[in-house]
Amino acid sequence: MKHFNLAIAAGLAAAAFSVSVASAADISGAGATFPYPIYAKWADAYKTETGIGLNYQSIGSGGGIKQIEAKTVTFGATDKPLSATELDKYGMAQWPMVMGGIVPVVNLEGIKPGELYIDGATLADIFMGKITKWNDPAIAKANPGVKLPSSAIAVVHRSDGSGTTFNFTYYLADVSAGWKSDIGVNTSVEWPVGIGAKGNEGVANNVQNTKGSIGYVEYAYAVQNKMTYTGMVNKDGKQVQPTAEAFAAAAVNADWKGTPGYAVILANQPGAETWPMTAATFILMYKKPADVEASATALKFFSWAYAKGDDMAKELIYIPMPNSVVKDVEAMWESEIIGPDGKPVYASM
Repeated sequence: MKHFNLAIAAGLAAAAFSVSVASAADISGAGATFPYPIYAKWADAYKTETGIGLNYQSIGSGGGIKQIEAKTVTFGATDKPLSATELDKYGMAQWPMVMGGIVPVVNLEGIKPGELYIDGATLADIFMGKITKWNDPAIAKANPGVKLPSSAIAVVHRSDGSGTTFNFTYYLADVSAGWKSDIGVNTSVEWPVGIGAKGNEGVANNVQNTKGSIGYVEYAYAVQNKMTYTGMVNKDGKQVQPTAEAFAAAAVNADWKGTPGYAVILANQPGAETWPMTAATFILMYKKPADVEASATALKFFSWAYAKGDDMAKELIYIPMPNSVVKDVEAMWESEIIGPDGKPVYASM
């Protein structure tokens, strides 16, 4: 919590306004709610510096993929990376912009942020409706000395197609055979129990307004809304808190360059310090864009974000991409995103 203050919250409010008002010169994009806080902050700073705004619709990864497929926006944003087959099918390029952490958030009187710990199997059982009370032995075992209420657990999940849900369910499937066989992994699943809400914003709002509830959001949403998040037990059996160091630890062994479309999944990675629900968020653009000028403007913004946005990302506990990945991505832009004249869109700026 010490990394955040009212000035940052005010800056995010201003950024949110700036991305909601579009003009002809603005960059258009749509998709994941997971990175919205940092995209909004970048957008505000970029508009101040260049006068160019970002009209970004925070509608969920599923919506972002649909919009870029329909060519109604210049770029799509998704936390569920497309496969090499899908990218080839649509003629798209894909790259990661930033990494962050997904955290369980709860509304429990008397429980402080980070005080409660939950392991993956227990989290899966809660979201499957198998654990229904907060004082269940499985929760109590991981939290000796914590006074747990006997109240019912109210589950809150995403109702829209969501990359956050993809990464959340990917993790649950990796730690729970029952989840893997009965529910599976996707941007949208058949939830056995719970209340649906749209976007990270909707889940955060529902948890805040529902006593005894639990949900999952990107960490920045938890901090911005002063929510109670839980610690977790990771793959190495260690209790960990959601921190920049814990998110970064999940990416230590990531093979970005060797994975088609940079489609690395960071859930449930090994390491004593690793946060188990870490994820990257990705940008989608056409390799042969219909509007070269708009695509060039968007790439200039992304290049600026890579070069000047790291400190802003760190303020919100997002993890910037390594310099080696940035260099490789920018080289990919030059070689793969090509205008009708056969020249690179990025190099033409």
